[in-house]
Amino acid sequence: MKPNSKKRKMDKRQEWFQLLQEIGCIACLNDLQVRSDPDIHHILHANRRIDDFHTIPLCPSHHREGIKNDIAVSRHPWKKEFEKRYGTEMELLEQVRKLADELRKNRIGGRHAKG
Repeated sequence: MKPNSKKRKMDKRQEWFQLLQEIGCIACLNDLQVRSDPDIHHILHANRRIDDFHTIPLCPSHHREGIKNDIAVSRHPWKKEFEKRYGTEMELLEQVRKLADELRKNRIGGRHAKG
């Protein structure tokens, strides 16, 4: 791999993670129409991370706090209940990718568009 291609891959990963931070928890957005600061959740296949681009933003409550009540369900350890309530991880990823594309369209030259 050429040194510049490794740097571009790192830049794309950093940009993706920044977009996830801007979107906020996708479960909070869909369920409560609020933005919550997210963790980055890696989607697994055969109990292994796919890559850094198969990730969705989830707040700690929806990600890893082990909650399962009327208000929220954590992805860890309640994957089946989480997906029943919020959609599959792949469905959420598709939604996140669309939201990220919208954010990118609102930027000019890497900076936020001024309205």
